[in-house]
Amino acid sequence: MQVIETQHPEVLLLRPKVFGDARGFFFESYNRKAFAELGIDAEFVQDNHSRSAQGVLRGLHYQISQPQGKLVRVAAGEVFDVAVDLRRSSPHFGRVAAFRLSAETHEMAWIPPGFAHGFQVLSDYAEFLYKTTDYYAPQFERCLLWNDPALDIAWPLDGASLLSAKDQAGLPLVECEVFA
Repeated sequence: MQVIETQHPEVLLLRPKVFGDARGFFFESYNRKAFAELGIDAEFVQDNHSRSAQGVLRGLHYQISQPQGKLVRVAAGEVFDVAVDLRRSSPHFGRVAAFRLSAETHEMAWIPPGFAHGFQVLSDYAEFLYKTTDYYAPQFERCLLWNDPALDIAWPLDGASLLSAKDQAGLPLVECEVFA
């Protein structure tokens, strides 16, 4: 597994070894021992799978209690993926890491607990898979405003993104509950 640096030293882009031939391809998307050797010694408790149409923007989500680390990847299509450090004690508080993930490259990303996370679908549709280190707890879910000028995220799709009501009502960083 090759580790590719992002704009944040703790958000890791991971490129697995992919074996392919005329029949198709194979790659190991998760191996606890191999990930621990990369410094990702996480216990995953939940797997999630979403499908979204082009232009859908989901996020920027986090849980203020029961924070979730996420191992994310795209099984079909392409997304623009974003993570924002919400740990006030971090020297990188408020720093954004943004990159593309696609089914074609098979790259994955590790988003540690304490980060807000979201993505925008660039292809006709995308199937997004992610493992989490804690269970979904809607009572603790919060939403950082996806287009907060303080974050200066260069979302790649022009025009109106398709957002849920919850995501439209996200709060700017200065008003969000954050981690100690």
